[in-house]
Amino acid sequence: MSSGREPRRLLLLVLALLVAAGPSAAELVFGFYNATCPIAEGVAFAEMRAILQEDPTLAPSLLRMHYHDCFVQGCDGSVMLRSRRGTAERDATPNRSMRGFDAIERIKAKLEMLCPLTVSCADIIAMAARDAVHLSEGPWYEVETGRRDGNVTVAEYAANDLAPPDSNIVDVKTFFSVKSLNSKDIAVLFGSHSIGTSHCAAFQKRLYNFTGAMDQDPSLDARYARRLKKLCPRAGGRGRTKVPIDPGSGFTFDLSYYRHVLQTGGLFQSDGSLLHDAATRGYVEKMANASSPDEYYKDFAAAMVKMGRTDVLHGNLGEVRATCGIFVD
Repeated sequence: MSSGREPRRLLLLVLALLVAAGPSAAELVFGFYNATCPIAEGVAFAEMRAILQEDPTLAPSLLRMHYHDCFVQGCDGSVMLRSRRGTAERDATPNRSMRGFDAIERIKAKLEMLCPLTVSCADIIAMAARDAVHLSEGPWYEVETGRRDGNVTVAEYAANDLAPPDSNIVDVKTFFSVKSLNSKDIAVLFGSHSIGTSHCAAFQKRLYNFTGAMDQDPSLDARYARRLKKLCPRAGGRGRTKVPIDPGSGFTFDLSYYRHVLQTGGLFQSDGSLLHDAATRGYVEKMANASSPDEYYKDFAAAMVKMGRTDVLHGNLGEVRATCGIFVD
């Protein structure tokens, strides 16, 4: 890894030491809207079903959006905010390829018609992530609600707080520990890569210049690397080509991601890094050899609820706005 990452790693380690014993979630509950908007989750799910029927490829991005929202300033909906100067979270490099903003606005508009200024954008993002998983043949799990929306968005925060795809296991564990997420949570949440695709740029270094010596990552399966190089040649491979993160099962939420990582080293360096730590590797091996996804589904639900508690705004903090993607400048 480049020396330029050291200051960031040191900052993250300092932040990890300052993290409180648990995430801020005092006001999150299951069924927060039972009294004020009891139809909220049903309406959100119906809209999500229609959205994914129109474009099934949005499911991975909506799952990713919840992760990117929670890891940057907490689960406060700030990923939706816009900036005319291009300085919002959604303008940061990790978020430039993200899709699904219009889907969240569509759900929000529907809920505003029925329950004005009641359901937060942050909660809609959390519910949409759950619904995206379920509608991709994954588990259904209850989502805690009661988050309020933040009104601050800074592109640099996204660039600093999200683990890049070329992270090694030390970096990954540091990024996650700052959010009170442990090694098991890492291994479980990385299973989100069971659905989705990636542009070549996110992993091309691994194929052609892993250490800066024009070399290939030696931990990457040779046959898989050859297939990737055909899809993403050294020259001209940074266009619109999209590669499934979990080949053969790119839009079905299942255990094949773990089998893929164990057999090939995965698409991203961060996927392969799971094999370089005893705890995360043990979980990968266990799920890769599991005869049923039931244990994983239970673990995934618990990890998503835990992540969804990260630095939330509640009570009199934050706001509930009528439109999620307002301009902040």
